This record gives sequence, C-alpha cells and structure tokens, in this order.
Amino acid sequence: MGRSLKKGPYVVERLLEKVAKSENTGNREPIKLWARACTIVPEFVGKNFAIHNGKTFVKLYVTEDMVGHKFGEFAPTRTFRMHGGKAGKSAKK
Repeated sequence: MGRSLKKGPYVVERLLEKVAKSENTGNREPIKLWARACTIVPEFVGKNFAIHNGKTFVKLYVTEDMVGHKFGEFAPTRTFRMHGGKAGKSAKK
C-alpha cells in the first residue's frame, strides 16, 4: 500500500540539504545514504549516491526513470550463490 497523497513522498530532510549543498559547490562525489526507504524525487536526478545495503555502499547514478521509486530497490541486500540439488552440485565440480 502506498503513502497518502496528503502526506507526500517520504524524503529525509537532511538528504535534501546534502543534495542542495553538493549542487551549490559542484561536488561530483557520491552522497552516502542509509535511508533505503527514502523516495527518489526529481531533485535527485543526475546525482551520484552511495546506498548502504547492510554491509557495503552500492553506487547509484539517479536517472529520470527512477523518480518515485525507493533507494532500497537499487541496492540488493542479499547475494545469490546458487540453487541446490543434483544439478547444482554437479556443475560445482
């Protein structure tokens, strides 16, 4: 279920300040971000972010297609190893 239109998108105020500051200084360095639930707004388009996935930071360049999505969607927290079963064991050798 989505967030109420009356409330608007969930955006961390501190993140908006960091984006405005990087825009004013012309800094191209990625902005570190721990708020995976934060919604991507149009002000973030064209910026570099480093999203924490619980272990490391995943680099992300925001494009127009990403507006409205959450940052956490672009930084997976689990790494796929392999499916089990006989086929997986024989391929491993």
